[in-house]
Amino acid sequence: MAKQKMILDLDTGIDDALAIAYAVASPEADLIGILSSYGNVVVERSAKNSLRILDLLGASDVPVFLGESHSVVTDHFDVMPISAQIHGKNGIGEVAVAESSRAIESESAVDFIIDAAHKYKQDLILVPTGPLTNLAAAIRKDPSIVKEIGKVVLMGGALTVPGNVTDAAEANINQDAVSANEVFTAGLNLTMVGLDVTLRTLLTRKETQQWRDLHTKAGDAFADIVDFYIKAYEITSPGLNGCALHDPLAVGVALMPDLVTTLPLNMIVETEGTTWGRTTGDANRLNEPSTDQASLTVDADRFLNLFMTRLSKLFEEN
Repeated sequence: MAKQKMILDLDTGIDDALAIAYAVASPEADLIGILSSYGNVVVERSAKNSLRILDLLGASDVPVFLGESHSVVTDHFDVMPISAQIHGKNGIGEVAVAESSRAIESESAVDFIIDAAHKYKQDLILVPTGPLTNLAAAIRKDPSIVKEIGKVVLMGGALTVPGNVTDAAEANINQDAVSANEVFTAGLNLTMVGLDVTLRTLLTRKETQQWRDLHTKAGDAFADIVDFYIKAYEITSPGLNGCALHDPLAVGVALMPDLVTTLPLNMIVETEGTTWGRTTGDANRLNEPSTDQASLTVDADRFLNLFMTRLSKLFEEN
């Protein structure tokens, strides 16, 4: 089976690091590049975190591209205190992962999306797990890529559950609702992997202990990183009894769509007032053929088994 060309678009915090690991560990994926975004950390730190994690996982051949540094409606970006609490100020749980000797690519993330779309066309999967600023900017610059990109599987949004920033909005969408709305309404083959499903896929200290028991550099580092995340969740979401695998689930669904059930629903993102960032059905396109899909349920046990099997094997080797 031919590997699927994949680009990750990350604001590399802890679950983004897990998404990188899952993509690297998945035999179906050919990870051709990582784009950096802002959110959990500022964009430059996101890029450096991605380089560090790639090196740790023996994937130093994957290039990293610098993305947009703030939303389309602001002129700068400041990390929210809650993000620093959950991911650590360095974005990876205050764990010291060796700095990479590699440089960030000179080509911009936006141009890399456009070039990859024209080169790989329907074979390309784009997985954004942060704000949708980079993808929206690429579509604005070259609208023809909408029909060329094979599919977009994003982590963000909430359809059947409340948001995690406000009752209406999930964090990634909230960062740049205007760009998110442009992406949702562009006509892409788009699947939303939102809080509806990601909050049902949980990791606990039982799993991180399995990584510690490997006695490898990657296993120890990721155990430390995720234990920081779990501790933060004990404060912010004590009822969950673990940490959510938000971003890696999006990678999982990109490679194995049957991990989730979806509702075909053309969607919009609300960009005004108290419902800023809400992901909901587009009343003007309800009777048109659906290009958007919203994930509703997930086979959490199957995904967790895949996740642990693949990551443990990868960490064992690094």
